[in-house]
Amino acid sequence: MDTSTEVADQQFLSFQIAGEEYAAGILRVREIIEYGVVTRVPTTPPWVRGVLNLRGGVVPVIDLAVKFGLPPGEITARTCIVIVEVGLGGETALMGVVADAVSQVMEVQPQDVEPPPSFGTRVRIEYLKGMAKADKKFVLLLDIDRVLSSDELVGVAGTIQGASASGGPESLSAER
Repeated sequence: MDTSTEVADQQFLSFQIAGEEYAAGILRVREIIEYGVVTRVPTTPPWVRGVLNLRGGVVPVIDLAVKFGLPPGEITARTCIVIVEVGLGGETALMGVVADAVSQVMEVQPQDVEPPPSFGTRVRIEYLKGMAKADKKFVLLLDIDRVLSSDELVGVAGTIQGASASGGPESLSAER
């Protein structure tokens, strides 16, 4: 993998998920919101926490810890939802990612990026752009389009749209 073409000089938002530090390109991040009411949607995979109402729009909320095969994180005062923009089924969509905490915005230079290891990470290798050196540790750089734009999410989006059209999110049970 040629990380110099994958990661040009850019900024990333780093955040914690299940004790690991991940980062997403800042140009994909729309906002960071406090974890609030998330409405469960029946028949969605376990890694879909549900949906939230963001200024009148339905936004799916994804728990990457569960998607990566880890237990769901406990909701604390620092838990937040990072709203990101992704390409989904040929269209642009907003999705929420549950983060245990947001860390910082970091500048990443191509020479500070190593290829993702083929072992030792909890994340499928195709979900990563690389690993950025940050102080004495590495931050895993997520390819947010690959993590959140898979075929399985297109099916989830259809299920969520169908549920909200048939009775609205208020007909579904909510969790905090």
